[in-house]
Formats: sequence, C-alpha cells, structure tokens
Amino acid sequence: MTTNPLKIVVDADAIIAQAYPGDAHHVRSMDIAKDLVRLNAHVIYPVTAIVEATTFIQRVLNSPAMAIETAGLFVDAAVPVETIDKELFASALQSMHPRMSKKHTLFDCIVLAVAKRHNADAIFSFDGFYPKQGFPLISEFLKMR
Repeated sequence: MTTNPLKIVVDADAIIAQAYPGDAHHVRSMDIAKDLVRLNAHVIYPVTAIVEATTFIQRVLNSPAMAIETAGLFVDAAVPVETIDKELFASALQSMHPRMSKKHTLFDCIVLAVAKRHNADAIFSFDGFYPKQGFPLISEFLKMR
C-alpha cells in the first residue's frame, strides 16, 4: 500500500529561519526541514514567499549576498516553485479584508491560496494566521503524527 506524500506549503518566515542562523526559529526550522526530507514530503514554495524572504534578508538583515544565495537555491535545485497566476491571485484577494492585521499581508494570503489549491496538509511557518484559516502549522502537524 502506498500513501500520498505530505503536501507542505512554505511561507517566507520559514525560508528566512532556515537561511539565517540568528533567527529565533533557525534550529526548529532546520529540524522540521530534516523531518520533511525523512517523510519524503512534497514541499511547495510560492514564488512570492521566496521574493518576500529574500527581500527581508537583503533589506532588514542587510545581507544582499545571503539574499542572492537564498534565491539562487530555488533556481538551481529541483524544488517545486509555485508561480502565481491570475486565478490564484484572485483567490488570495478573497482572503483579505479591511480589518485584517497589518502583519498579515497579501503575501500570506497567497501562501494560503497555494495551500488551498494543492489541498496541503500543513504550512511550514511560525505565523498564527494559518491555523485561524484552517491550515495547521507543520510543527503542530508533526506532533500529531
């Protein structure tokens, strides 16, 4: 009997946590990444999460070299990168509302739309936004397995 691999969508904060050893979630994100490899999970990176993460690394962490290196990993590796088409963008916009926290942006809504499109099992993030939208964080999901 074969089982379908876990489908996991990755948010920018998880990419940053993996790339930057000084991040508060670095060690945990690296452990989660190892678990996902061990489980042979299907991990999907929305291109917008990559752009958001590398922009943060370049601007906030002031590390253009790390930003370029991080972005380059997604070009060079056989990593599923989800492009954003008009249908996905429209789906993301439906998740937005005027009273939404300023911390939860269109970037987050795109990650959510990608998770919905792929019927993801969880989202690799440390952001409480996703469980409120019906998707568990991968850290919680792995505890249940």
